[in-house]
Amino acid sequence: MMASLGVSTETWNERYLGLPVYVGQSRSKVFAYLKDRIWKRIQGWMERMLSKVGKEILIKACAQAIPIFAMTCFDITKGLCDDINSMICRHWWAYQDNDHKMHWLSWDKLTLPKKEGGLGYKDLHAFNMAMLAKQAWRLPAIDPVSLWAGLKARYYDTSVLLATPLEGISYSWRSILKGVDLLNMGVIKRVGDGSSINLWLDPWLPRNWCRKPITPRGQNVLTRVSELLDPTSGTWDARLVDDTFSIQDASLIKAIPVHEDIEDFWA
Repeated sequence: MMASLGVSTETWNERYLGLPVYVGQSRSKVFAYLKDRIWKRIQGWMERMLSKVGKEILIKACAQAIPIFAMTCFDITKGLCDDINSMICRHWWAYQDNDHKMHWLSWDKLTLPKKEGGLGYKDLHAFNMAMLAKQAWRLPAIDPVSLWAGLKARYYDTSVLLATPLEGISYSWRSILKGVDLLNMGVIKRVGDGSSINLWLDPWLPRNWCRKPITPRGQNVLTRVSELLDPTSGTWDARLVDDTFSIQDASLIKAIPVHEDIEDFWA
């Protein structure tokens, strides 16, 4: 392409639109610019005799807002998040750059909501994972002709929730897969007509520790939730449910509302 256009030299930009163009082996070096920007911004506040309320507003509106754009696309690493948290925490308890004040509360306490005794600061690593999970959650709803839709053709076949890392994938997609892992810890299939829910593999039982049936499948031939419904009444076939599942699973299943007039959906 350079020969066709008559270009003799090529300039490599480190960042484009505020994000790194290339992510190498050292993640800390690639995203170090975020730490530097926050540190320069905080140093500008050091000489000001701000009240605690003023410091809180500046930290939330400025210092913790700087890395948000990068967090929507990349896993900026837990180590970098911890470094940023340390800088912010040091600024919160001190007035000057060389002050080393006692930290009377841990950072974990400061990140709690105010109604629970904290200050509502962001846990940056948890926030980073939440932003990546949000990107993963949006993928199924994207217009099939959009540029983002090309991710499905390249990286996964059926559902983004079943996507796995492949050789040679980009760092941005590898980061989104971490958001997929977080989603899989909390998503659940809501029962509509039950036709698209795999009886044994999909998470569809409303409990916190395991949303899949814990009953051993054995030689059972049932594969879809719709097969557990009475075709006449449209409700659960109680006898079939009791014969198929353990008491614990059966009681949960019979308490799930059924909506035969809608399709199954993720929640």
